[in-house]
Amino acid sequence: MNWQHFVNLMHGEMASGIVSSSLTRLLLAAILGGLIGLERELKHRAAGLRTNIFICFGAALFTVLSRGLAAEPSDYTRIAAQIIPGIGFIGAGSILHTRGLTTGLTSAATLFVVASVGMAAGGGLYVTAMFATGLVLLTLFFLGHIEETFNVKILLSSYEVTGSSVEEITNEVNRILEPHHRLMQNVATGSTSQHVRVQFDVEGCRREQQELLGQLKASTVLGGAISLGRVERE
Repeated sequence: MNWQHFVNLMHGEMASGIVSSSLTRLLLAAILGGLIGLERELKHRAAGLRTNIFICFGAALFTVLSRGLAAEPSDYTRIAAQIIPGIGFIGAGSILHTRGLTTGLTSAATLFVVASVGMAAGGGLYVTAMFATGLVLLTLFFLGHIEETFNVKILLSSYEVTGSSVEEITNEVNRILEPHHRLMQNVATGSTSQHVRVQFDVEGCRREQQELLGQLKASTVLGGAISLGRVERE
């Protein structure tokens, strides 16, 4: 192997400024993808920090490579365009449909946008990439809280109540839910020597969930009631 030839090629590539420009774009993509991934990681999503970094970095790398490897100008956009269906497959894999619930839609959409941020960074559109990242973070952090505050978003919350029998508990909970036009979902039961436990999910906005918990606790038929928290279904 002619090491001198290899060294000369490396020196020439470094002197041309192509390498430094490419490394800057890839580094920016990794940072921006990491910022979005950190928010996902803090919310304990399956597509977290590393996933978003890799997708953003990979999209930027493919964009950089498509420009460097394309034989003709028309090939450049054609190679980069293959990123979109590839991300579509990954996003589809993050969407789950179980027990009548569809989850992962926001995560899938986030991955799609993260790939576009990587493409923007890889194409040298630094301001566009940073602006898109800021807008995504703003939406993920604050829009959900605004929806809950104004009782726009329908939440799915889990509850656990106790009583003397499953039938008695079910009848009492259905009586409380009837004015709200809600139904018990994903009901699970368990029993001990002292009482029967029933866990269930109920849909409703934040205000309705708070009212429901208060009514469950105030019931004289039920032995006790607690909220087990929200069931995430982005």
